[in-house]
Amino acid sequence: MIENFNSKHIYLFITFSLLFLFSACSVRKKHSLFNAPTDIVTDTIKQVYVVNDRGISDAYYKIKVNDKIAIRNVQNPEFGATAGSNFTNQTNNNINNYNGQNVLSYPVDLDGQVNLPAVGKVEIAGLTRREAAIKIQDLYKQKLLKDPIIELNIVNLKVTLLGEFSKQGNFFIERENTTLIDIIGEAGGITKTADPKTLKIIRGDRNHPEIIYVNLSDINSLASKKLVLQNNDIIILQPTKSAALSEKLTSVNNVIQPILVVVNLGILILSLTR
Repeated sequence: MIENFNSKHIYLFITFSLLFLFSACSVRKKHSLFNAPTDIVTDTIKQVYVVNDRGISDAYYKIKVNDKIAIRNVQNPEFGATAGSNFTNQTNNNINNYNGQNVLSYPVDLDGQVNLPAVGKVEIAGLTRREAAIKIQDLYKQKLLKDPIIELNIVNLKVTLLGEFSKQGNFFIERENTTLIDIIGEAGGITKTADPKTLKIIRGDRNHPEIIYVNLSDINSLASKKLVLQNNDIIILQPTKSAALSEKLTSVNNVIQPILVVVNLGILILSLTR
């Protein structure tokens, strides 16, 4: 009877293990974010593959309504900085308040204008950062400052990194032409368990998004202009199948192990009492 019990126990355990292994191929998909029917291309993709292609986006971002800009005068005293009046000094302080974390930002209103200290409303919607900086710089030069050098940043441009990155979360796009590799570097790279063939960028209209699949293991992928990041891009990287399976096995083992201990203890007690 004990032998039969042991045999049944072993048989059930082996059967369960085999069933689990055969179903493991879907483990990664079940635990990945924002799955799409086209995700199967990650098994065969060579470089970059695009679904719902919207064409090449502008490499230089155009300012839009509801954007928030921060500006500062980066002029050096040798370029003509003057003490001037208290009003001039106050304005200099205001436009120098962009210092990384303590940002004084100005929203672009529905008319495409931004209301700036001393110069008032300036229409900048539709301009690149450089074009807007030059326009604002000329206005300050005409009205208040001597030879200002204006630096402009849009403080609400961001991308979101999810999955197998050393750091996840929102990352602000601070420079023109920021690429996928720039952001991955800022995030500290990818994890040891990441599958470099599974990187996916979700871009644009959330109802019918453009999906860009990237094989990071092929250096030729880096030449694609699709990897110049756009505002609100979502970037997802999945683990390897073996890593996903290992995680699943670990979680299942944590459940099975106590059960096996109880079963073995019961067998031992049964054998001792006979």
